[in-house]
Amino acid sequence: MTLFDRVKKISKQHGYSLAELARKAGIGEKSIYTWKPSKTYPEGVTPSRKTLESVADVLDVTVDYLLGKNETPDWANEKDTKDLETFLERNLEGGMTYGGEDLTEEEKQQVKLAMTTIFWKRHKHD
Repeated sequence: MTLFDRVKKISKQHGYSLAELARKAGIGEKSIYTWKPSKTYPEGVTPSRKTLESVADVLDVTVDYLLGKNETPDWANEKDTKDLETFLERNLEGGMTYGGEDLTEEEKQQVKLAMTTIFWKRHKHD
């Protein structure tokens, strides 16, 4: 799934048109359409990190999710996703620190992404 497809799908789930999402994120109304793959840009235009963060904030997801870095595998069922939630809750509860200092939100998201990746690799169905 491309970035454009993912953004379109999540926007629809939130009840937003792409133009409405763009307005809420403070970007040009047509800019999201440039992310769609085309003959000129087979991968689509990649927006700036700042733009991705604005869109992710409106959609209440992470930039990594928008970029497809922590998607749920096609083979996963509802029980699998609940198992992931339980795994993350058990392993991420409490303060996350390094050297006595709290991790930043970005660092916490990186740890969560790593744990999610490990979970899906080990949780594959036979």
